[in-house]
Amino acid sequence: MRLVDADGPALVLGSTQPPGVVDEEAAAAGGVAVVRRRSGGGAVLVGTGDVVWVDVYVPAGDGLWEADVGRATHWLGRAWADTLVALGVEAHWHDGPLVASPWSSLVCFAGLGPGEVLAGPAGGPAGGSHDRPSKVVGISQRRTRAGTLFQCAALLRWDPAVIVGVLSLDDRDRPRAAHDLEGLAAGLADLVVEGGPDGRGGRPTVAAVEDAFLARLSSL
Repeated sequence: MRLVDADGPALVLGSTQPPGVVDEEAAAAGGVAVVRRRSGGGAVLVGTGDVVWVDVYVPAGDGLWEADVGRATHWLGRAWADTLVALGVEAHWHDGPLVASPWSSLVCFAGLGPGEVLAGPAGGPAGGSHDRPSKVVGISQRRTRAGTLFQCAALLRWDPAVIVGVLSLDDRDRPRAAHDLEGLAAGLADLVVEGGPDGRGGRPTVAAVEDAFLARLSSL
């Protein structure tokens, strides 16, 4: 497992996304670096204190290895959901097929894949004006014969206008994308149940989420 800390804003493209999805002038003007990860999916915007990024590698044949790509993330989604509940955030993992939206080919948090984590209890009401609760943890994977690399991003803060501002969209699609993305994802800092599980409350920090996730993995 590897903890990845961003030392500045960056747009992390999925492995198959073309460079043309980025508005390079807007990214440069905003000081947003453009980088590429090894796993697939849509873009993720990272910055200091905005996202908890964790890479988890499972060798083929390990007890956590799953040959079925659609089920391979289930154990990891359960671990993330348990982590967030321990931090005072109501959450559950998605036990279902891929759910796409008009923006999911561009933005990771616009879609929903197996094992990814949503705010609220399972079977609870949808968030905002959308037909599903808000996504808080995205999981992508890169599979080889040797094993699987899972790349996880847990949102602490979510401001879709920022990521939309560095994507190559026209003047009509940009405000529409920002509006649609508003309720599709949520930051953990805005979701903590008042008082928390231990009565202390407080918004989770990057370090707190990392420590809680490490503790959960150590019990597997």
